[in-house]
Amino acid sequence: MTTSILVVDDAAMVRAQLRGALGQAGYVALEAADGLEALAQLAAHASSVKLIICDVHMPNMNGLELLERLHVMGSTTPVIILTAEADPEIIRRAKALGARSWLMKPLKVEYMAALVAKVVASSADAGPP
Repeated sequence: MTTSILVVDDAAMVRAQLRGALGQAGYVALEAADGLEALAQLAAHASSVKLIICDVHMPNMNGLELLERLHVMGSTTPVIILTAEADPEIIRRAKALGARSWLMKPLKVEYMAALVAKVVASSADAGPP
């Protein structure tokens, strides 16, 4: 089965950068411009999405709202937040809702690729829910 990473960011350029980096690392990148699109992508590709990389500030449904929805749904898909947001309260709230890690923009592709591999491997080691 192909390992897919869902990239959720309202900036098309960021999604393209992540799509390229994830592709080079052997993953398939699915894309969503906000939390609502992310939920639709998850519904369509639930069995293949092994990780979500998500921005905080987006229209329609922001990253924290998406985390809340995933939490309520009982989702076990790990989430890495990728944002320029450094507010400690937002970071605390995201982690309380289950975010596994926090990446700051501008993105350092090498660091992101290593973190993605680590989170995907640890999720696979945990086995099915």
